Amino acid sequence: MDLRQLSALVAIADHGSFSSAARALYTVQSNISGHISRLEKELGVTLVDRQRGGLTDDGGQVVERARRILREMDDISADMASRGDSVSGDSRLGVIGTTARWLMPQLLPAISHDHPLVHVTVYEGSTTTLIPRLMAGYLDACIVHLPVDDPELVVEPLFAEDLIVVVHNRHPWADEEELSLARVASEPLLIPPKGTAMRRILDKAAASVDTSLRAQSEIDGVRLLTSLAMEGYGAAIVPSTAVPRWLKGDFTRINVPELPRRVVGWVQRRRPAPGAPTRALLKTTREVLDARGSLQHGVHIGSDAFPLGKNG
Repeated sequence: MDLRQLSALVAIADHGSFSSAARALYTVQSNISGHISRLEKELGVTLVDRQRGGLTDDGGQVVERARRILREMDDISADMASRGDSVSGDSRLGVIGTTARWLMPQLLPAISHDHPLVHVTVYEGSTTTLIPRLMAGYLDACIVHLPVDDPELVVEPLFAEDLIVVVHNRHPWADEEELSLARVASEPLLIPPKGTAMRRILDKAAASVDTSLRAQSEIDGVRLLTSLAMEGYGAAIVPSTAVPRWLKGDFTRINVPELPRRVVGWVQRRRPAPGAPTRALLKTTREVLDARGSLQHGVHIGSDAFPLGKNG
């Protein structure tokens, strides 16, 4: 077993065929076929389904370990090249959309300034889509909605933000500046699906005032939730950063004091430990948030950002 064979298997998983894998690795299809055949012979299993394309179940198990091995090789090179003050290498960061919109324009120039040899690739998604990609080794770290409960992951809260209700100006609540949670719960809402981090904290908050939330529609995507509310499809509970203050339109923001804050945090795998580029990215993220995070409306930074009972 060698790295060329593992690289070929990962390329087939990522690109779907022998020919596409060959193009991605700048080689010919016969080389990819040879690498896979020798790996299958050594392991005694079939890794690629030649009839239907894609990996077999055994291939799926092997490719996840192969990703970790290849990533560890990259991290070894990055760590050796990053001795002293200079850090170089790649980091793949997943970020939820509402946070990416305001944080990335500040974070990416900062990391380029602090560590010009670090190359960051950003993947946008929801918490429910990013965490599995982190666990599988596609990502080095994520900035997602907490809580995230897994013993294989290291979690660091970064900031908290207010939750608000958004409605179209035609909605009966459009003239309200503030509502009780019981009043909000009296009508069907646009809310995240059951099982998501945000839905769990919303249901917990509703239970604390002896009520429950009813779903008009369940949407796993904060920006889509916000857009639907703005277009008049119903009232939605969303983080304040989903509706930046500069955004104008036929919609109203409503405060609900009983709603908890949403906590957003940095999540990475416990093993293998992140390489030097990802460690540098986390350090710069902390510095950017400390310097500028509280300038974002509704975002809370520091020791009082996560008061008891407000962190989900």
